[in-house]
Amino acid sequence: MATIPKENILFIDIETAPQFAHFSGVPEKVQHLWEEKVTRQRILKENETLPESYDKAGLFAEFGKIICIVAGFFEKETFQLRSFSGDDEKKLLIEFSDFLEKFIQHRKSSEKQLCAHNGKEFDYPYIARRMLINKVPIPNILDNGGKKPWEVALIDTLELWKFGDYKAFTSLNLLAHIFGLPSPKQELDGSKVGTTYWDKNDLASIVKYCCTDVVTLANVYLCLKGQEPFKENIVVYKP
Repeated sequence: MATIPKENILFIDIETAPQFAHFSGVPEKVQHLWEEKVTRQRILKENETLPESYDKAGLFAEFGKIICIVAGFFEKETFQLRSFSGDDEKKLLIEFSDFLEKFIQHRKSSEKQLCAHNGKEFDYPYIARRMLINKVPIPNILDNGGKKPWEVALIDTLELWKFGDYKAFTSLNLLAHIFGLPSPKQELDGSKVGTTYWDKNDLASIVKYCCTDVVTLANVYLCLKGQEPFKENIVVYKP
């Protein structure tokens, strides 16, 4: 597939958290379902209790929720950032979906794509699943049902880096280091998002962290395409 104009790509990242602050507050039925999940998939670490394992619930669309989506795109000489965050997941998803449709409509070329790191394994299906659960229509660009491989408009920078090698995972942080980009994991990382959201009630820090990830994502994409990364002084953030 030919490289499309970078202006026609929407770079996205999501942050998720468990649906409940602590395992003790999880309904009994859901506790049993979580136990079944971690047992079958061997998620429990050695000597880890079931309540302790619940901090991983945000990784699964059945037990977690989206608390932040950040979208970034090139506009003239700038890289624009938009964030959608809050406790009301359905409202967040509707606002993101509306923005996505407008982005697609306002791009001149017929070909538009989304880009995320490990997006095909995490971000894209997670968003689609949470939309189904919240009864929010899934935008066509995210709905892969019945599409041929060349019709899927979803870029994954992890997949680009693998060059067909499916044996290993390479983090966005590692790719940033390899390409000489600033690390996106400075004050926060994914493992601390749930605690930051539920215990510290600090959604603003999560949004900031997600914005940094999207800037890094866009620059990693440019590097993977043999292009020069952009400087942070062209980034424009509009909440």
